Amino acid sequence: MRTVGLKIALYAAFSIGLAAAAQAAPDPAGPSAVAPITPIAAPKDRPYAGEILLKVDASDTGHRVVRVHETLSGVGPDTVLLYPKWLPGTHAPEGTIDRIAGIRISANGAPLTWKRDPVDVFAFRLPHLRPGIHSIDIDFDYLSPTSAKVGALEMSRDMLMIEWNELLLYPAGYFARRIPVEVQLTLPADWHFGSALESASTERSSTNFKRTTLETLVDSPVYAGRYAAKLDLDPGAAVPVHMDLVADRPENLAVKPEQLQAYRNLVQQAYKLYGSHHYNHYDFLYSLSDQIQQNGLEHHQSSEDGTDPESFTKWDKEAFARDLLPHEFTHSWNGKFRRPFDLWTPNYNVPMQDSLLWVYEGQTEYWGQVLAARSGLRTRQQALDQFAITAAHYEVQKGRQWRPMQDTTNDEIINPRRPQSWLDWQRFEDYYSEAALVWLEVDTWIREHSNGARSLDDFAHAFFGIDNGSFTEVTYTFEDIVKALNAVEPNDWAAFLRQRLDAIGKPVPEGGFHRGGYKLVYTDTPSEYQSTTEEQRKRIDLLNSIGVEIDDKDGGKMGMLSQVIWDSPAFKSKLTEGAQILAVNGIAYDADVLKDAIRAAHGKPEPIQLIVKIGERYMVANLDYHDGLRYPHLERDAAEPARLDQILTAKP
Repeated sequence: MRTVGLKIALYAAFSIGLAAAAQAAPDPAGPSAVAPITPIAAPKDRPYAGEILLKVDASDTGHRVVRVHETLSGVGPDTVLLYPKWLPGTHAPEGTIDRIAGIRISANGAPLTWKRDPVDVFAFRLPHLRPGIHSIDIDFDYLSPTSAKVGALEMSRDMLMIEWNELLLYPAGYFARRIPVEVQLTLPADWHFGSALESASTERSSTNFKRTTLETLVDSPVYAGRYAAKLDLDPGAAVPVHMDLVADRPENLAVKPEQLQAYRNLVQQAYKLYGSHHYNHYDFLYSLSDQIQQNGLEHHQSSEDGTDPESFTKWDKEAFARDLLPHEFTHSWNGKFRRPFDLWTPNYNVPMQDSLLWVYEGQTEYWGQVLAARSGLRTRQQALDQFAITAAHYEVQKGRQWRPMQDTTNDEIINPRRPQSWLDWQRFEDYYSEAALVWLEVDTWIREHSNGARSLDDFAHAFFGIDNGSFTEVTYTFEDIVKALNAVEPNDWAAFLRQRLDAIGKPVPEGGFHRGGYKLVYTDTPSEYQSTTEEQRKRIDLLNSIGVEIDDKDGGKMGMLSQVIWDSPAFKSKLTEGAQILAVNGIAYDADVLKDAIRAAHGKPEPIQLIVKIGERYMVANLDYHDGLRYPHLERDAAEPARLDQILTAKP
């Protein structure tokens, strides 16, 4: 016993000695601490002592290269140059720094050494800038995408879009609104442009814009093109509103009087809704093109809008896209003038937070649908059909079982619109359309409990309509939303909204249909609106039956699955996005053959047999589905007043 105790004591003493030795002599092979990193000055609300003089040459549309020359005065030894990273409207760090090349910085004609910050690659330091130098020249090329595989196209031989945040560097340490800017833009000869920027002078193909701030510049893009037209949407008004059209071909600019009137109605219906404006003039920058991206991006005094080249010439077939301008116009009030507190940032390199996108985008989506109907851009029936399609898609979406809608407000940061393999299981940006259904619930609840005396229109007027004519942003919080709703019609709005934002596995928010006097039903025939939409988009929507959406574009891509619903009949048959259907029950694929097979299988035990190509392999997929075609519709329910009809009716 004593011998064992002695061994234990000796072992303990030896162990303690080893530990002490380890503390006294660290392993020399281990890493050392890195040198401290010099921080970048945080933005302060103070005037910038210098200015930015920016010259942009966008005339080389053949190479799709924009050449930038910038003179920045007011610099000093501690100047750090920033390339915009966090962009308003995109809600994410999507700055295109990968597209700039040939950076040259000089002072008094002599080149300066620049060094990219080792942590923040959007920041550039000038380590050898001498104290006596107060102005520098910056030159670089912006390499706009030359093909879709590089990115969304911004330039073609007939038109282009200028995003100023892609074409400048600015000094760190200042609010963007305190940095003055003067800009000269050179375009191809004989091109026309539209912008919220105001021109000071024009000589040949170069335009000098009036002096402004960096904040206003970045918020005022330019659309330009060979074929263009400017339409007055509010004739005789002291505050002009224009539609600046650019098109691939001149014949696409033909706008009929009744089409123009619908957009004029949009302006008046928006004014009746909000009761204010927050711009000196407003420009819809509207591209009709399949050569550049079909954009939708909001700005305070303008919006970037883009749809198919034949949007006016094939007016009857394009109703599905006509909520775009109402949506972006609404953002002038909701998103630009009134902005979520955590989305407002002092410059373009401070991270944004997206927690209130269900208001910023979701309520805007709702008003986009409503204003499209009130203005005549869509018929009442088309508006009802769109609501039905939206709700039906969420009824089969499986991601609602695990992920709350609130969490989707992070999607722009998690995934800036990259393709997804299982869209419905992952969920994506549901703060748009699902939130619009929630706002329909709010609207009909207010109408019901106030006996029709009040509605969400009153909220919009009181919340977004303040400070008529002011450009100064006013931020809002969740508590501000709740308070404003209670001022319209008292309710436990915090609980009402949080249940819909944070819950998982709950039914689709369709209370707006029920209180609105409608119910969601399914038939084996699509609405005219859905049929026309599928025809124009060249997509076949079978999400509510076998669980697929099919891309039916010509050129060898017929039958390509663009989406497969998780745990649907198609999923259980091993089908995935990217698979191509070649044959249905032994017959070569086309959309009608597949639909006929689904009809024929209704109530019968035999599966629908598909021959499918996935990559370089072929397989037979047996679809065990027997419930026929299912297309959504809103059907009138006389148990409730037709409140939804009232919502969609133009205000007198």
